[in-house]
Amino acid sequence: MAEPGLGLRFQRRFLAARQLRSFPWAELEQSLRTSPGSSLLVDILQKTILHPLCVKYPPSTKYRRCFLTELIKKHESTAAEPLDELYDTLAGILNEEESTHCYKNYLLPTGEPVTLSESVAIISGGTTGLVTWDAALHLAEWAIENSAVFSNRTVLELGSGIGFTGIAICKTCSPKTYIFSDCHPCVLRELTENIRLNGFVLEPDTTRHIQTESQGPEAEARNCQTPKLIVAELDWGSVTEKQLLDLQPDVIVAADVVYDPEIILALIGMLQKLSTFRADRKRPEVYIAFTIRNPDTYHLFQTELDKVGIGWQIIPAHSNSIFLYDVQPNVTILQLFI
Repeated sequence: MAEPGLGLRFQRRFLAARQLRSFPWAELEQSLRTSPGSSLLVDILQKTILHPLCVKYPPSTKYRRCFLTELIKKHESTAAEPLDELYDTLAGILNEEESTHCYKNYLLPTGEPVTLSESVAIISGGTTGLVTWDAALHLAEWAIENSAVFSNRTVLELGSGIGFTGIAICKTCSPKTYIFSDCHPCVLRELTENIRLNGFVLEPDTTRHIQTESQGPEAEARNCQTPKLIVAELDWGSVTEKQLLDLQPDVIVAADVVYDPEIILALIGMLQKLSTFRADRKRPEVYIAFTIRNPDTYHLFQTELDKVGIGWQIIPAHSNSIFLYDVQPNVTILQLFI
């Protein structure tokens, strides 16, 4: 007999569009052989493909098709009677057209989702910023476990991408103001859409060079919304003193922005400027999360920090793994003292 949590484990992986090999297929097959009725498969179908979140914000057509095909294989391997619901659902998906975008739903500890529109390709529109990377998940997990760092404070995120970390922090850590920032036009458009997709309303006239439509009842929602949300177009190389004086963050965060020597130098220059242009001279707390893909790049970052006198320390690994990873990433979080 399958444990009650099997359907829920399928659900969390499916909604976040995890790789199919990460699903507990062997356990499912064993459960089906032990209890060959259709109730378990119907339960999994309702928690995945037919889940209301998936119906409204579906993963890619290819992903859902492959998932259902695998589910049918497991069912057929038990020599059980065909289950019409599986074949009918697959037939509906086979008639869909492929899209360049899909949705992923990441479940927070509260059960509330972070829903993101993402590119189906790692590189799209000349940028890697249209997908969520593991360091963003890792930083959000740490933030949720250390919510006091963000509570009632102004947070600036550098290189927000399509918004996962910031949206998760806004839903769980109660910041006073959250400033999302990036520089690529396609990324900024997708970021703005994802913020709205998750029920937030942006402050008016804060998103520079992004055309936004009037939202009608937004003003009323804005008056009662906490936190205040801003999207800023921020190019580290050409940022102005006025832009920096407007920001005044208490906390600075960034995920997966340490992967190229040129970007490292620009990032450090940006942090130095943020430290210099402060009205109160109180320096912000800084937390940078990144996946160590190349140890040389990681050591270069540390060396360049030392050169300019920015102190750093490694944040101990957090205990909770809230979001599922296909492969546990080699992610480090550094606290910087600028």
